[in-house]
Amino acid sequence: MQHRTLGTLNVSALGLGCMGMSHGYGRFPDRREMIALARTAVDRGITFFDTAEAYGPYTNEEIVGEALAPVRDKVVIATKFGFKFTPDGKQTGEDSRPAHIREVAEASLKRLRTDRIDLFYQHRVDPAVPIEDVAGTVKELIGEGKVRHFGMSEAGVKTIRRAHAVQPVTALQSEYSLWWRRPEVELLPALEEMKIGFVPFSPLGRGFLTGAIDEKTSFVSTDFRNNLPRFTAENRKANQALVDAIASIGKRHRATPAQVALAWLLAQKPYIVPIPGTTKSSRLDENIGAVSLELTADDLRQLDALTETVGVHGDRYPDYMEAKTGL
Repeated sequence: MQHRTLGTLNVSALGLGCMGMSHGYGRFPDRREMIALARTAVDRGITFFDTAEAYGPYTNEEIVGEALAPVRDKVVIATKFGFKFTPDGKQTGEDSRPAHIREVAEASLKRLRTDRIDLFYQHRVDPAVPIEDVAGTVKELIGEGKVRHFGMSEAGVKTIRRAHAVQPVTALQSEYSLWWRRPEVELLPALEEMKIGFVPFSPLGRGFLTGAIDEKTSFVSTDFRNNLPRFTAENRKANQALVDAIASIGKRHRATPAQVALAWLLAQKPYIVPIPGTTKSSRLDENIGAVSLELTADDLRQLDALTETVGVHGDRYPDYMEAKTGL
């Protein structure tokens, strides 16, 4: 497995997004199977694992903590703060008040069975709390040894700069893939300038870019993709042309569409570390295969042109969700 650097943090070139093990997609596999999958990922060379208190909530960190406890010193664990929940686990908005950040850190440390959080992201910017206060609190946690690095998620460039001036931001996490390229406009140039790493989530378009989803696919009622404009049957049918084009490039390399999509991301910048999620060992191996896939200059040019010539149909989020991001 190749390695890359996020700021000053060394990680495997591909991470494992753990959200789907307990959150978001409606059907959750057996806990023991997910613990085994995470340990298999370590055996395959993955050292970077992404979780959050919100995934469940809480259960995801428990799974990751149990899975990685035997190899804790060999891996990098990223988790997140920034939301508040009702006693029954319903998310009720942002909360990045300094006292709450500290409460989350202590609770996450226990669930993760560790004495330090390697990368602590603010999950979403809280408009009610100055970002300087957030960065300052994480800086204090770093000074206490409870956190090693500060990260942000779905934040805009101006907010990142303000936070970075208080406590250097190691990594910014946001969606980025062949069907969501907005980060290229302002975000990537700013991150490069500030020497901040970039961690794309949903690098496979929430499964669509794998080729395993089409207009006839049905999702269980609790799958959050039912609420995303890009996943209406009409838009899935229209976006199939993009997957077909990616697949045609893959055939030249004996690679799958997922491997081509991940290899394209890895080829964009050396400080990009995608975190595709999966609950299947076969998909894990498939994703890891993308690290050694070398696309040609012609491949990259063709892929770059795809979103213009083929186009992408449907917004990634409903308006009320998009409004909560900083992009």
